[in-house]
Amino acid sequence: MAARHNFRKLNIWKEGIEIAKETYAITQMFPKSETYGLSNQMQRCAVSIASNISEGTAKGTNKHFLQYLENALGSSYEWETQLIISYEVGYISEDTFKNLETKIQTIQGMIIRFMESLSI
Repeated sequence: MAARHNFRKLNIWKEGIEIAKETYAITQMFPKSETYGLSNQMQRCAVSIASNISEGTAKGTNKHFLQYLENALGSSYEWETQLIISYEVGYISEDTFKNLETKIQTIQGMIIRFMESLSI
């Protein structure tokens, strides 16, 4: 049995919340035709990052927690792809793209390092 983590104290969770908030802000600027398309997909992925981290903290073993961290990592990569699409189709500026790309890649690295620390 592994020690349970308080998700509210985990920096990876805090950063996931920030990505979700920024996602909701930028997708408000997307065309209305994207309400149930790219906007919704990005929002769901962003929410999934922090949600999987918090859900994983409730699991009783590191093995199970790692599965949820893998899901969070997968959602972050999916979100990054959607960010690229948003930029490529002209929904976000280059500055916004670069800023958010840096943030998501930082979170990905943080999640990977945290996963490695649990695997030891």
